[in-house]
Amino acid sequence: MHAAAAGPAEDPDLVDPALYSDGDPHPTWRRMRAMDTLTRHRVDEERWFWNIVRFEEADRVLRDTATFTSERGTMLDLLGTDDPAGGKQLAATDPPRHTEMQGRLKKALAIKSVDRQREMIRDLVVPLIEPLGDGGTFDFAQTMLAMPMSVTGTMMGLPTADWAWLSRLTTVCIAADDPEYQEPGGRDSTLKAAHRDLFAYFQDLVRFRRNNLGDDLLSVLISTEFEGRHMASEEIVANCYSLLLGANVTTPHPPNFVMAEFVGTGVLQDWAAHPEVDETALNEALRWSSPVNHFLRYATRDVEIRNTRIKAGDAVVVWLGSANRDEAAFPRGGEFDIRRKPNKHLAFGIGPHYCIGHSVARVSLKTLFHELFTRFEDFQPAGRPERLRSNFVSGYKHIPITARRARGGNGRAGGTL
Repeated sequence: MHAAAAGPAEDPDLVDPALYSDGDPHPTWRRMRAMDTLTRHRVDEERWFWNIVRFEEADRVLRDTATFTSERGTMLDLLGTDDPAGGKQLAATDPPRHTEMQGRLKKALAIKSVDRQREMIRDLVVPLIEPLGDGGTFDFAQTMLAMPMSVTGTMMGLPTADWAWLSRLTTVCIAADDPEYQEPGGRDSTLKAAHRDLFAYFQDLVRFRRNNLGDDLLSVLISTEFEGRHMASEEIVANCYSLLLGANVTTPHPPNFVMAEFVGTGVLQDWAAHPEVDETALNEALRWSSPVNHFLRYATRDVEIRNTRIKAGDAVVVWLGSANRDEAAFPRGGEFDIRRKPNKHLAFGIGPHYCIGHSVARVSLKTLFHELFTRFEDFQPAGRPERLRSNFVSGYKHIPITARRARGGNGRAGGTL
């Protein structure tokens, strides 16, 4: 067994949110993937973690919930403290409790259930992108940040008037370091206020909805029984927060990456002209963007990974953005290929914690790309894209573009994108 390696002094700080808004972590991840040991990242005198950067090892850690627990927290922001939602929120609960807790919700979000809502999703997506054809500059990223809230808000039965506020709050929760989302009191104050507002909102809503059950996801959570009882209010609220955060984190960024990085390269023209690649192209957009940048886990026992001894209690961070470009799992992993197959990316995670809303996200994204390529053509950049400042979410917050309405209303039948 080799000694663990520390990164060179000149390596950027992988915890620094500014790296993901103003820098590029991929050269560091490539160097780490080539090493024959894990590297250890020190945050301060007391806190540190192991970097998991290869696909095979990321897959192993995320699947093995008995050895690598989620219950102490899943985000770097919580490193060194225990997550108060542990054992209450799906994302921070391990099997077998996790399996029982997610049962009914998983059925409600299964592809058959979502397929029945395909037209509803289309009716929500189309008005959001319709202004793109008006001739002016269109902030694509801001529209995408609003899209999952409209879909999830409808499925959860949340009042339409609250969507914009809820969308901003969930973005604040994963990007409190971003100056555009930070309140005057600073990062910690911003985060506490956002959490307080969101949890209070859902507590009030749960109290009301208990006596007004419907067929929405919030009613499913309220009426779900597990371990011989109904969920407590704090458990319902924690999972409402998790559902909203999961949707708003994942869904906006695959289209944002495509629009920010491939306008004018021929990629959009190729995709639009070949509807048969819709499925593989969407998977490639998910792999390339890797919207959830990392997952935190803690070892429950001593274990060895890549010639490195990980001790019980050690923190490990799985960098999904690195695993999804690992050349060992994805030949030419540094290239964007809309025909890539197979493409077993980890954008939705893997194992028991595989994203419960993945079917909703996939249908929403497929609908979005179809409507974009059907209705519009000649996409052009209209300014510099801006990245979101966050170490948890890999994404964009502003992408100014222009486009024209497709000739004959069908860009896929001969229009030029």
